[in-house]
Amino acid sequence: MANSPTETRFFESFDGTRLAWRELGPETGDARPVVLIHGYFSDAFTNWIRFGHAAAIAAKGFRVIMPDLRAHGESGKPHDAAAYPPDTLARDGMALIEHLELTDYDLGGYSLGARTTVRMLAGFGAAPRRVIVSGMGLSGLLDTGKRAGHFRNILTHLGSFERGSPEWLAEAFLKTTGGDPVALLGILDTFVDTPRDAIAAIDQPTLVLAGDEDGDNGSHEALADLLPHARLASVPGGHMSAVTKPELGRAIADFLAA
Repeated sequence: MANSPTETRFFESFDGTRLAWRELGPETGDARPVVLIHGYFSDAFTNWIRFGHAAAIAAKGFRVIMPDLRAHGESGKPHDAAAYPPDTLARDGMALIEHLELTDYDLGGYSLGARTTVRMLAGFGAAPRRVIVSGMGLSGLLDTGKRAGHFRNILTHLGSFERGSPEWLAEAFLKTTGGDPVALLGILDTFVDTPRDAIAAIDQPTLVLAGDEDGDNGSHEALADLLPHARLASVPGGHMSAVTKPELGRAIADFLAA
């Protein structure tokens, strides 16, 4: 097993945009693939590798596949609005699964990555064996407009927020990841609401996981109640701090290995 992530790899998505992904763990033999998608303003390294989550999952024998979303990390960051039609991120996710020829795999994400996971399931026929929805509550899936408006305000008023405010903290995080504000604004146009009945139709075993102080995307308990085969779990922290806790990676690893 590789002890550190492989070098960044690239492929062309459905519209020719160059997207990046990284891996940790064995790529052959009995290693089961799990695709994990990061959150908004983040990237594969920051969300999954930096704090040891990918390593914890790989240590259970999994092949951890971590894409950089469009407009994030080492992936392409087009400024053309035509590069951001609705559900683009879900289509990118399906393009990666097709590129890697994955047929038996697990799928999940954090925050925007969790929303993208749900869109892949509800709208594009993704068929993982198990699902991880972390950092995402029910209202964040049913009504994406609130969060889109929150981030649009941040990206169009950079440098104007009171120190310590949620907006200021988000802008500070954006600076640490070197985000491109123009490209990230385009991502907001890709958001699509998922109807309640489509969420209830997800019949895979699903881990609903969140920080115990995280209410940014609505109720995780309500989401777990709606899903027919959900396991609800929490880790310490809020929406941004939970990602830094080793408990997050351990919870995902334990769920997948159970």
